[in-house]
Amino acid sequence: MSFNFQNLFFRLTVKQKMIFARNLEVMTRSGMQVLDSLEILKKQTKSKPFIAMLDQLATDIRNGHFLSVGLSRYKQVFGDFFINLVRVGESSGTLSESLKYLAEELGKKDELNKKIKGAMAYPVIILMATLGITGILAFVIFPKILPVIKSLHVPMPLPTIIFIAVSEFMLKYGLAVGVGLVSLVIAMFVLARVKRIKYMFHKILIKIPVIGKVSQTVNMINFSRTLGILLKSGVIIVEALEITANTITNLVYQEEIKKIAEGVKRGEPISKYLTMDSKLFPAIFSQMIVVGENTGKLDESMLFLSNFYESEMDESTKAMSNILEPVLLLTMGVVVGFVALAIITPIYKITQTLGR
Repeated sequence: MSFNFQNLFFRLTVKQKMIFARNLEVMTRSGMQVLDSLEILKKQTKSKPFIAMLDQLATDIRNGHFLSVGLSRYKQVFGDFFINLVRVGESSGTLSESLKYLAEELGKKDELNKKIKGAMAYPVIILMATLGITGILAFVIFPKILPVIKSLHVPMPLPTIIFIAVSEFMLKYGLAVGVGLVSLVIAMFVLARVKRIKYMFHKILIKIPVIGKVSQTVNMINFSRTLGILLKSGVIIVEALEITANTITNLVYQEEIKKIAEGVKRGEPISKYLTMDSKLFPAIFSQMIVVGENTGKLDESMLFLSNFYESEMDESTKAMSNILEPVLLLTMGVVVGFVALAIITPIYKITQTLGR
């Protein structure tokens, strides 16, 4: 497999990167050379793209390069944070310690991803259930009884008239509607790659009640923990801020952190920029940064904040679930109730007519 192909299509999940870092940490801590560690990992790996990547890393080390140099070939796979922590560990002679920090950080990031996915699972299930029930009623059951209803010439209520019109339209133009929806989704994915549109979407996302709070908390966790780990590992503050900015997926926060990095280059404190925008950076966040800067323990303050916002994340996801649950159930009840009413009401009228 060619190098370009790997860079374009091969990806590792956060969990896979965590396991890779953990295995390397355990082996290097026991005194094993990095080259030997990579050879062992290569034998244990079943993924052919990953084997090819490990083989290239081993070749780079045999040629006298550092592991971080080899990893930089796969920047799209590992990212700046992973590569720079390894680089710092190699230059300071504490590679196993850096790999330990890295594995722990990736493990926490994996847990955060699980919490977010868990919070979104319930709304998705309710949505799929609503669409499924409505689809069965509209396109399986209703078309079978519709000819009978029409043949008896019974006056139909407004919900049934609307439902018949929608049902007939979907049966006639359903394919075109489906193609249109798929095209719309594809267009949205393409537009989402345009930086300006993506930035606007991220800005709107932060302002949405409840969801915005969850988004802010996620970004606070990623910002504080990444910066804290980098500073604790010995990365200089400007470089740490630039790396942190590149690891943040929300473009609004990414731009703000880049501005902070530019300010720090000019000798300005981080807290100056944080206090300017309390909507993005809460007061407690800014206050803890001030304390960290004044005491010279900014890394400890950042790691404290990451733990604090992790506990906040649990509360935010619970609050979101508590609000979304009744709203989604009510929506499901209204949609399914409308469809059921549209089907049952004319049947009831038919039974009354036949009873006379």
